Amino acid sequence: MPLPLDLLTRPAREPIRRWVLKAFPRAENGGPDYDHPHGDPGLFGPHSATWRVHADFPGMLAGGLAALTLQALHPLALAGVWDHSNFRGDLLGRLRRTTAFVGGTTYAPRAQAEALIEHVRQIHDHIVGHGEDGRPYRANDPELLTWVHVSEAYCFLQGYRRYSHAALPEDAADRYYDEVRRTAEALGAHGVPASEHEVADYFRRIRPELAFTERSRVVLDLL
Repeated sequence: MPLPLDLLTRPAREPIRRWVLKAFPRAENGGPDYDHPHGDPGLFGPHSATWRVHADFPGMLAGGLAALTLQALHPLALAGVWDHSNFRGDLLGRLRRTTAFVGGTTYAPRAQAEALIEHVRQIHDHIVGHGEDGRPYRANDPELLTWVHVSEAYCFLQGYRRYSHAALPEDAADRYYDEVRRTAEALGAHGVPASEHEVADYFRRIRPELAFTERSRVVLDLL
């Protein structure tokens, strides 16, 4: 008699579950309590495509890692992380901070979400330098902010499509891109794509600027 699926998957599932709970603590362990939110519905609200996509943890976890991989192909965006982040020594900490920002700007009350955005803007003010080719960069550069946002939103959406048990409604993808650009624009991004068609056009335009470098390889090895 075949073993139930639960028994077959348990050896792999339980270690993953323990790692996830340790890496991304829930309310009882010091994390935010998204199961019992308080205050106003924030920047998006419960009927938004953003709440739906960002609530799917497997898709978000896979999409988040995919986004970090994709972002490592932009030399100037990668230079800022390389020069000003301790990701090589604390990758989990970086993932946790990114998760807290995305979760907070998605589900927290508006004032709290706006405070998170302002905090990141202030941090970005101090992130400046030069890429490997000598070109200057600054984290508050609208073009770099747009790149980071689009690559992240695209990967979150693809993660949902691949791993969620529930299909997106037909128009949800365009609504999602149109909604989440609010966060990017609040951070200072300009010309943020607002639909799947615009995102596809954006990737075609920016492709010549991307490169797989030795730094990209280091990031990929860490991930």
